Formats: sequence, C-alpha cells, structure tokens
Amino acid sequence: MHIDVRGAGPALVMVHGWAMHGGIFAPLVEQLEAQFTLHIVDLPGHGRSRSSVLPLSLDIVAADIAANTPPALWLGWSLGGLVALQAAQQLPAAVQGLLMLCASPRFVVAADWPDGMTANVFSQFADELGRDYRATLDRFLMLEAQGSDHARSELRMLRDAVFEHGKPDPRVLCEGLALLENSDLRAGLPTLAMPSLWLAGRRDRLVSPQAMQAAAAITPQSRYVEFSSGGHAPFLTHADAVRQAVTKFANEVPA
Repeated sequence: MHIDVRGAGPALVMVHGWAMHGGIFAPLVEQLEAQFTLHIVDLPGHGRSRSSVLPLSLDIVAADIAANTPPALWLGWSLGGLVALQAAQQLPAAVQGLLMLCASPRFVVAADWPDGMTANVFSQFADELGRDYRATLDRFLMLEAQGSDHARSELRMLRDAVFEHGKPDPRVLCEGLALLENSDLRAGLPTLAMPSLWLAGRRDRLVSPQAMQAAAAITPQSRYVEFSSGGHAPFLTHADAVRQAVTKFANEVPA
C-alpha cells in the first residue's frame, strides 16, 4: 500500500473511507502536519495503491499498515474506522490511541443495534456498481454529503477527489461494501487497551451519531464528541474543529 508521510511530531495514521484515498484528508492534513507526523494510507485498490495485490480484508490491511508505520495514534474515517478498530483489537501495541471519525463498529442495523443502516443499502450499491459505475459512486457521495450545513461544497470536494488518482478498482469497491454490510467489531470494544475518541457528525446520514455514542458507552477510556453542523465528512468543511478535537485527545493520551 502507498503511505504518504508528512509533517513532524508524534505519529498519526490516517485511513480513508470507501471509494476514496488519503488525499481526501487534505483540509485536515493542512491543519495537523505542523503537530504530527502523518502516515496517510491509500487502501488497496484505491488512489496510489490501485496496483496493490492485497485483499481488502480488515485483518490483513490492519497488519500491513502496522508493519509499515511506527506505533501511533490511528484515525479512521467511515470504512477506515473499521480498519483502525481492527488494528486496535488485533495489534494493540501498534495503536497508542484510537480516533473513530464518523465510523461505527457495526454499520448495519440489528435487533440489538437499532441505529445502523438498513441491511440492503450496501448490497444494493454493490449490485448497481456493475450496471452504472459512475452514477452509483455519485449516489454514495451524495449520501455522504447529505445533512451537512455545507453539503454542496462537501459533495464537490468528494467528487473532485474520487477520481484524482484514477478509477478505483470495482472489485475492491465491492469488497469494501461487503465489509460495511457484514463487519461487526462490537465484541472487542469492552477490552480495548488504549484511549479512544468517537467523533460524530450530528447530521450524518450514513453513520448514526446514536450508534457511535452507544459504541463509546461500552468502550473503556472513551470520549464522544459531536459536531452539531457536521455530516459524514466534517473534516472537509469543519477541519479546524476536527483538528482541535484530535489535538486535545492526543495531548491526553499517555506517552
């Protein structure tokens, strides 16, 4: 996988969401690179890792990132949150602190998890990718931007970023949707060894703030922060608020 290293200071690994690449974090990188050494990941099949042969498997990807980065804070956005949480549970020595940014341990609804998405949302996107690739991607991006008080500008940024390094691999996109539909990492939350920060957008239409709050409630050493006017990608238009939350958390994590 391609990992871009920027800045100076304590190490912070950044893992992007579905169909994107590390470049989507640009507004937040500008805010953080003076304080952290950022390790900005492009997941297999995405961005500058389009030629990677690694499968988009949580355990394999988490282990590969950990093997190529120093012990660090890990920030995962959306699908990237599953990767970061997998690393925290599987390789706790590599993860000094966990930041879940608009990400949930389980994305779909269940009898004991009422605030997830309906189960068929992600499978429908997978079915539609083969029929109309670009329209399906655009519909997902619109879902990510919905709710934000800057929805138009967020959607424009997402659209500009998605093809910046070429077309994401359709096979890997389907693998990512399957991860969003089927992953459930809740069982490991009560035993997490490191502090965690759960950053939610109150207007997020993809990951419910209530689900993130419920996850934080069963995780030791956790804190929950909500951006009142944020959608699913608050770091695009509220980068300074996200930066403040990340920096405050980093300062509280034991050395």
